[in-house]
Amino acid sequence: MSDEVAPETTLLRVPGSGADRSIKVTIVGCSGSYPGPDSPASCYLVQATDGLRTWSIVLDMGNGALGVLQRYVDPLKVDAVFISHLHADHCVDMTSYYVLRKYHPKGSQPKIPVWGPKGTGKRLAKAYDLPRKPGMKEEFEFHVYGDPVTVGPFRIESWEVPHPVPAYGLRLTAFGKTLAYSGDTGPTDVLDEIAVDADLFLCEASFRSCDDNPPELHLTGREAGEAATRANAKRLVITHVPPWHDAQEMLAEATKTYDGPLELAAQGVVYTL
Repeated sequence: MSDEVAPETTLLRVPGSGADRSIKVTIVGCSGSYPGPDSPASCYLVQATDGLRTWSIVLDMGNGALGVLQRYVDPLKVDAVFISHLHADHCVDMTSYYVLRKYHPKGSQPKIPVWGPKGTGKRLAKAYDLPRKPGMKEEFEFHVYGDPVTVGPFRIESWEVPHPVPAYGLRLTAFGKTLAYSGDTGPTDVLDEIAVDADLFLCEASFRSCDDNPPELHLTGREAGEAATRANAKRLVITHVPPWHDAQEMLAEATKTYDGPLELAAQGVVYTL
């Protein structure tokens, strides 16, 4: 039997009233493939406030992310986690998050939903050397990507993208504002749907155009810019650059194919949409 539950159409929906009607995106970690000297691996905190409270969603939880995440939000107040794929630089700190939720001095915490590819619960249990049953299913409620879902004021849509393992790009919308997140992906027209008219497009660029790169693995800066241009994204932020590359090269490539607002992701930077 699967260790995941079927995706749900609506979760924790609360009508908004009196909200500031904005989305706040905090770059918790943006280093590609492994943590760098200036940033953990991939992790992004996305928040919005409705008439009742602030809702907090975490996109990916790569190496070193949980420690830095605590600068910006109480981990016990995170409402949901979305894992783009199961490479360690996007999910491995979920093992530490499991410990925090299970053994916290305030007591074992209620389950929170975690979305990811099929097998996410099994993969994370194995990473912490837990038996499959119960694994982490007493701390997290695992869902597989499928139909759009809602968490508080957010609507979250997912698309599968090319990568050596099942991987997903995400589109989050609230109060008429949209954040697009490529996850890790090779070149694909699917990004046109994920990022169409997005107010902010967080797009990976791990490869340089001058190199002989393997197919269906990552984007170059040029390809990230092309995707943002095709999608008419309003702002492009290049992320997931491995520490072995000069990120300025990716930025320079992207400026040749995208003429909108453009910058490199940096740990601790906050965007308000």
